[in-house]
Amino acid sequence: MRMRYSFFGPVLAAAFAIPATAELADLHLSVVSRTEEEAARIARITAPTTDFSLAERFESNSGGAATVRVISTRDAFSQPSANISFERELEFKVGNGLFKKLWVSSPSSTLASDGLGPLYNARSCQRCHLKDGRGHPPESSDDSTVSMLVRVSIPADESALSDVIADYIATAPEPTYGGQIQDFGIAGHPAEARIAITYEESEVELAGGEVVGLRKPTLALEDLGYGPLHPETMMSARVAPQMIGLGLLDAVPVADILANADPEDADGDGISGRPNIVWSRVHDQPMLGRFGVKAGQPSVWEQSAGAFHGDIGISTPLHPAGYGDCTEAQAACRTAPNGNTTDHDDAEIGTLGLELVSFYSSNLAVPARRDYDDPQVLRGKQMFYETGCTSCHTPKFVTHRLEGQPEQSFQLIWPYTDMLLHDMGEGLADNRPEARATGREWRTPPLWGIGLTQQVSGHTYFLHDGRARSLMEAILWHGGEAEAARNRVVEMPRPDRDALIRFLESL
Repeated sequence: MRMRYSFFGPVLAAAFAIPATAELADLHLSVVSRTEEEAARIARITAPTTDFSLAERFESNSGGAATVRVISTRDAFSQPSANISFERELEFKVGNGLFKKLWVSSPSSTLASDGLGPLYNARSCQRCHLKDGRGHPPESSDDSTVSMLVRVSIPADESALSDVIADYIATAPEPTYGGQIQDFGIAGHPAEARIAITYEESEVELAGGEVVGLRKPTLALEDLGYGPLHPETMMSARVAPQMIGLGLLDAVPVADILANADPEDADGDGISGRPNIVWSRVHDQPMLGRFGVKAGQPSVWEQSAGAFHGDIGISTPLHPAGYGDCTEAQAACRTAPNGNTTDHDDAEIGTLGLELVSFYSSNLAVPARRDYDDPQVLRGKQMFYETGCTSCHTPKFVTHRLEGQPEQSFQLIWPYTDMLLHDMGEGLADNRPEARATGREWRTPPLWGIGLTQQVSGHTYFLHDGRARSLMEAILWHGGEAEAARNRVVEMPRPDRDALIRFLESL
């Protein structure tokens, strides 16, 4: 196994006003450079279609050669890449075991599984990403919040990264509760809080008289276990995202992502996607953010390590503190026994374990498209393009050529995301910055697999906090840069709207 990460080149760094204090290069550790002939061929194949009478070539294979056949069970998102070898499938299965592992508190006789918490959100990765699918907000006061978490922070006057990353917005962890709220604790350690969400209902009338209800969430933290929050605390609720296709997104060239950025809206189309630039703990320099709802993590590896640290309280070589996210104000948590051992690189899960979990996460395959050549689906695809949805939901990319990573290497993929930040308006704003992302900006989420949400996750809750109960509700929450496209959907004849939803359900 080989870790891989994307970097910026000096020219691209200059174009986005990133100071040259850190040398930036546009390559993965195992990238094979494209030839001019290949670049021209890629440009042709990824150009937007203008013919909606027939499906495009290879359109059914959302994840390229890694695409898997759709199965009719809840395990549709839990299959390995179709092009994985027998030997690497074994690594995938071992990673799956670690992904599902239930961690226990220290000290314990199970030295390979202890170190939970002391404060945590879940005992395993699988508890949040059930069946590798999408989480949901609590459906009632009795429902668990295990697949939702709340990030917290406060404004800061300055940050060490402000001089390194242009437009970096300084924040700091909440002084008592850290970077996120852990709503569970091991014996003797009170949970930090109970997450409570209430909704205010409203209605939107669409052309033709159809009425769609929307629900606006209000987030509250109750039963605070360690005293009051800082008066300037900023909170943001997030449900667990689906896990498919992460390795393919990690393999998209930085230059191809930045080619879609238009921070000053130079073309005047109202869309001004921006890259989030974040600090890589692995490489000790700025990198392109790709993962998380605000593109706050640069790679599957760092996303996985951050989740172990914040969600489960499990230390890694990247986050070696055995007490997880506990602050100095939580003294008992900081002095509790932990599971750090030399056998695991002085952490609770070592480099090998983290590699296996990252490999598993990178090779969760994207299922094939359904009904992609159906006339109604093709009509919906035309509506998707003509409405302007592809301005952010970029249909296709070609991944890097990668030595030692055949599953992700040189694949034509159809994720329907540009992986850039967009201002989505006040209605969706959480008013909590993250690196360069403002409180109104969100990374465009990939749409592949979205039509299988009900089958895999047992619900149809969408958007970063799960407020939307249907795809149409999700569309109607679009504001800011997407408001014009949203209004076109509102004004569409009912048959075209139905076709648009049918297209999304086919992804």
